[in-house]
Amino acid sequence: MLQYHFNWPALSAIAGITWWNFCFRLYRKNIRAPPAADFLAHLLRRLPGRLPLIWDRSKTQRSRLGAEFVAGQRGRRALDYLPAYAPALKPAEYIWGYWQHHGPPNFRPHDFSQLSYHARHTLRRMRRRPMLVMAFWQQANLFPL
Repeated sequence: MLQYHFNWPALSAIAGITWWNFCFRLYRKNIRAPPAADFLAHLLRRLPGRLPLIWDRSKTQRSRLGAEFVAGQRGRRALDYLPAYAPALKPAEYIWGYWQHHGPPNFRPHDFSQLSYHARHTLRRMRRRPMLVMAFWQQANLFPL
């Protein structure tokens, strides 16, 4: 019998997706309001102009810090909401599904840094495929052909 103990801290991922590309960040902790605000600030630095935000009303997005961050972006963001629980409508959910099914088979990281390295490598490889990213929007029925 093979036993493997994962005793390192959490590795969490967050992503923002455009029509042909996506940005992501990995965090060594669960994603709560501070990492989410950090990621939104990262997106605002990378993407010029107005940033449309489509949220699903998660606890992170309903937090005081999240509300303050969005309010402080006067004019830089357009906010819209999905139904309360609708993962099938979120293109980023298809990033994670593809990532899980197309990562290295039988991969067993020996430590946290190896897990983080392979996660970044796989996500960057996915990002270089604009047709794949467009397929995530099509799966969510948000990208008409």
